[in-house]
Amino acid sequence: MIKGLILSIQFLSRIPINIPIDFNEKNLSKSTFFFPFTGMIIGGLAGLIYYLSSYVNTDIASFLAITSIVIFTGGLHLDGLGDTFDGFFSARDKDRILEIMKDSRAGTYGVVAIVLDILLKYILLSNISENVPLILALSCGNGRLIAAILMSFTKIARPGGIGDMFARSKPKKYALTGAIIYSLVIFFINPLYLIPLSFSLFGAFLITLKTYKTIGGFTGDVYGASIEITEIISLLAFMGTTLWI
Repeated sequence: MIKGLILSIQFLSRIPINIPIDFNEKNLSKSTFFFPFTGMIIGGLAGLIYYLSSYVNTDIASFLAITSIVIFTGGLHLDGLGDTFDGFFSARDKDRILEIMKDSRAGTYGVVAIVLDILLKYILLSNISENVPLILALSCGNGRLIAAILMSFTKIARPGGIGDMFARSKPKKYALTGAIIYSLVIFFINPLYLIPLSFSLFGAFLITLKTYKTIGGFTGDVYGASIEITEIISLLAFMGTTLWI
């Protein structure tokens, strides 16, 4: 399980852990258990930056926190978001969409999606008035949990990619166990914080419908896009929770 934890951090972030771990199915499967907790580490570090810089200005703190997430992840999931939007909004057939998504060049839809993603996160974070570091940690955790669930229970559109490697590792047991423990952690922190998680799961359902309709299954890019989208859904739900409940 320690190898799974290290692999999860190495795969989902650019946090330097220079311990070589075999990229085999056994370790990949176990790594999904730690996806939400790795997300909490990423969001927690960003939350710490927010906390320290909020004494200067909350707008600056929000900007630095969002920027730090991009740095900690190396823009990995943003790249998936851009590729997904380039393909999905190209109005082409399935095979051509998959080719577009595999193309390393950024298209108009992808650039717009990335800009709007970062801008919306900044706006949402700026309008959350309490427990921002914790909310950041849980929003990032929610996003990675969704990725683990999708890897475990959805079809693959393109064999041979990273997404296919995770799916073939049969991670259901570990992903579900991690999801249960993560949900219990949220419950003990504050039961109301299960609301954003529920919205994230519903968002994942809608993403799955759209993805199946467009390309018949998931790819690594769509998993990355799912993380970014569910982070936004979580932040939006957290903002509503803190304002109205």
